[in-house]
Amino acid sequence: MRVLVTGGAGFIGSAVCRRIARLPGWQVVNLDKLTYAASLASLADIAGAPNYRLVEGDICNRDLLAGLFAEFQPQAVIHLAAETHVDRSIMASDAFVQTNVNGTHALLEAALTHWEQLGDTDRRAFRMIHVSTDEVYGSLGESGLFSEETAYDPRSPYSASKAAADHLASAWHHTYGLPVMISNCSNNYGPFQFPEKLIPTTILNALAGRPIDVYGDGGNVRDWLFVEDHVDALLKMLAGGVPGRTYNIGGHGERTNIVVVERICALLDEMAPRGAPHRNLIRLVADRPGHDRRYAIDATRIATELGWAPRHNFEDGLRATVRWYLDREDWWRPIRELRHSGERLGLKRGAP
Repeated sequence: MRVLVTGGAGFIGSAVCRRIARLPGWQVVNLDKLTYAASLASLADIAGAPNYRLVEGDICNRDLLAGLFAEFQPQAVIHLAAETHVDRSIMASDAFVQTNVNGTHALLEAALTHWEQLGDTDRRAFRMIHVSTDEVYGSLGESGLFSEETAYDPRSPYSASKAAADHLASAWHHTYGLPVMISNCSNNYGPFQFPEKLIPTTILNALAGRPIDVYGDGGNVRDWLFVEDHVDALLKMLAGGVPGRTYNIGGHGERTNIVVVERICALLDEMAPRGAPHRNLIRLVADRPGHDRRYAIDATRIATELGWAPRHNFEDGLRATVRWYLDREDWWRPIRELRHSGERLGLKRGAP
């Protein structure tokens, strides 16, 4: 199979590219703008593979997309290119609208043109996955789960831009017949995650002996999904997913932020002791504006229809992730020194 992956130099995208490049008979083209969050080092293992190719470019560039579809003739598209960090969207939303909304629109148009020119057999086989987030559903109370029928209620510029893109993907299926599926996943974690998100930031700040900031009272809940389990789900969707369907992907790993941070500190006390307990570095800071209280995924549909289930529980996945960051300073050190040093983001414009 020939697969076009957008955003394949990012955290999830690089995991998808690494997996596909190892599948016999598969080819993958990675279209990535190589923004601040991209890492070619995450793709070093496959950079020379004959079935992998990187194309640097913007999904908003329609001429580039048209040429790439015409040359590569993909049989599937996995659309991961996006601005994803809520804190950055609070500070500057323009890039989120441009990439997540306008870029998705441009990609849908290019995919539609390509799909309409295929023969009947290839048209029936073609698939596109638009990868989205559980954040489009808003915030849960103390009970309940997000299902595919949950009404959209985005609360941040990031989640609003992803919700808009979801609606475009759905419309291109219902109006034009483009065989698009949407995935809404919970919070991913694992190796190669850019160190601005909670888990890698906590690990690296703790190793440096710097304060570990936890927003608000630390009681915000997320459903944690190991990145390789997410890749499994996306490949299950390619193999058997129904066009026009949405599939929620969750890791059955609900934890409050403070529990996650404290567990990382305990693992570091075990693996990289520093004298005083790492938890002494934790401090509660002013909450993120519009911070959703709780996310949790009902993944029944993808489990029953496609036979997917996460292979990693949170405890094992977190331990493996901490171990990876301890072992791979060569990967994260240049990022911390040149692109993001672990400082707080996400304050409102003009806030101290």
